[in-house]
Amino acid sequence: MNAPADPDGIQTVNHAPDRPWMMRTYSGHSTAKASNELYRTNLAKGQTGLSIAFDLPTQTGYDPDSPFARGEVGKVGVPVVHLGHMDQLLEAIPVGEMNTSMTINATAAWLLGLYIANAENHGVETTALRGTTQNDIVKEYLSRGTYIFPPLPSRRLIVDMVAFCNRWVPNWNPMNVCSYHLQEAGATPTQEIAYALATAIDVLDAVKASGQVPEDRFTGVFASISFFVNAGIRFVEETAKMRAFTELWHRIGTERYGVTDPKALRFRYGVQVNSLGLTEAQPENNIQRIVLEMLAVTLSKDARARSVQLPAWNEALGLPRPWDQQWSLRMQQVLAFETDLLEYDDIFAGSRVMEAKTNELIDAATAELDDVLALGGAFEAIEELKGRLVTSHAERMRRIESGAQVIVGVNRQTETAPSPLGGADAILRVDPGVQDEAIADVEAWRANRDADAVKRSLDELRRAAAGSDNIMAATVDFAHAGGTTGEWADALREAFGEYRAPTGVAAAVGKGAHLDGLATVATRNRSLPGGPVRLLVAKPGLDGHSNGAEQISVAARDAGMEVIYQGIRLRPEQIAAVARDEDVEVVGLSILSGSHMELIPDVVRMLRAEGVTAPVVAGGIIPEADRGPLLESGVARVYTPKDFELARIMGELTDLAVAERTD
Repeated sequence: MNAPADPDGIQTVNHAPDRPWMMRTYSGHSTAKASNELYRTNLAKGQTGLSIAFDLPTQTGYDPDSPFARGEVGKVGVPVVHLGHMDQLLEAIPVGEMNTSMTINATAAWLLGLYIANAENHGVETTALRGTTQNDIVKEYLSRGTYIFPPLPSRRLIVDMVAFCNRWVPNWNPMNVCSYHLQEAGATPTQEIAYALATAIDVLDAVKASGQVPEDRFTGVFASISFFVNAGIRFVEETAKMRAFTELWHRIGTERYGVTDPKALRFRYGVQVNSLGLTEAQPENNIQRIVLEMLAVTLSKDARARSVQLPAWNEALGLPRPWDQQWSLRMQQVLAFETDLLEYDDIFAGSRVMEAKTNELIDAATAELDDVLALGGAFEAIEELKGRLVTSHAERMRRIESGAQVIVGVNRQTETAPSPLGGADAILRVDPGVQDEAIADVEAWRANRDADAVKRSLDELRRAAAGSDNIMAATVDFAHAGGTTGEWADALREAFGEYRAPTGVAAAVGKGAHLDGLATVATRNRSLPGGPVRLLVAKPGLDGHSNGAEQISVAARDAGMEVIYQGIRLRPEQIAAVARDEDVEVVGLSILSGSHMELIPDVVRMLRAEGVTAPVVAGGIIPEADRGPLLESGVARVYTPKDFELARIMGELTDLAVAERTD
């Protein structure tokens, strides 16, 4: 029977359904062994690709026994310190057949080196490996914070990976330009498109300039650049965004780089839908949010995602359990296998509404992209772009606080019955003993390896880093020799130095000063005997998600306070010293990585040891069960994502400082 026809006689139903996108869940925790069990379970449930989450010490180049790793081991991902861990992580998983995505950036070259070395140990040719290393360091400077090295050495590492993969691992995507976290940091669709494309152009131009890839192989380089995007709740606009991305990437390929192969010109992207919009209040609403956001990247065949991973309903509360991840996987499977979505050509073809919105975004993003390129490109314009994102995010927060941007269950329809999904067991908790086990493991690994082989390989790695040789051969050799994540990163720190990204706070200050609530607090601060409140905002540990700390800093300045904010990744003793030297009156600590129960009491104890009596407030993803113990440890207030009323928070911080002055 022929397919149904539309009034113009055009057949719109395909003769057979398209193959669905690759289905992933983003996972990893505690240990390589525990994560391997989770991966095999998820694959058995119908997951078709791996998406590995690494813990913060692995992402920022520290071994578990480093003081910087305290409280962070195994919390937001799996610790992978050496080749033995990579072998455990992938046990009984056929790496020659699997498509593996690794969310890793500053240490991407090292994790790819471990992946390759493990494959070689199992007799798998590098040409058979398929997958992706995220490796977008620009968005780390702008939003996520797991950077180590300065921009230009970081770009050199990306270029080396691109060139190496082009020759030896041709089916691997060495860079996954990640606009996902730009949206999490407040980017508008226009900014998300423009900044991601600017990053891709910067890297492609640098690959060309390096001379490492012959001209006749450059089409392969262009084809190897993939993207990882975000899909928010405005799914019509988000669909148009993906169609705009697709069109602009095709233009860049043909007009800037002379690519003619249609397959190479495809905009290949994976997606995780918006975690920023998930709420702690009425978290059951997150289910429908996730489903609607998934539609934005699947409805349009011409701009459909190649892979999809969905957050779980409870990620605003903490670490999802295996059942929660199964629920998210089943959402994808129902859409792909029960609906008729994959039976049709692009359902938006010829839509005046969709074409108009897509063209509007193309024009706006082109103008923004041209502006970034005029500034010298993404790597040169980091401070400017960071300021723009913090400003955009501040505007979003003001809309939520005013009610102009509705979030059901948060600022409208807040009445609710008790949720059967809640309770103390609603999230997965990592055993605190994991860190001690990891420390013992790495100590045993170092004791049992060939020290001479490690030294020779490490010397070669240092030589390559200090010179201009491609870093990847030395990295793979160091993985085989038994090197560790911290040793690899330290060798490159010696050659490249370390970097502290701009906070972007100054660019956004003043945007909310006119709002009634903040203006009232500002008037009060200006009239206080002894001057305005002095607030220290600090992020202990390795958590680089700085959006909350930045918005508190912006709001506090708009509320008339004197604010000290020095960015991310501070040791507790550094925070205590700053609080002492700056004579602050309130200390605000922001942690979203789950390390709050270890690090916040450490900071309180060190503050008191330094004679600092200022009240301490804590903010972040803090389960309700942890509120009491934190208050008992000396914390004065605990704020979580449901506390979106910045004017109220600023008033309460002022109250704490005034009470401290009168004691």
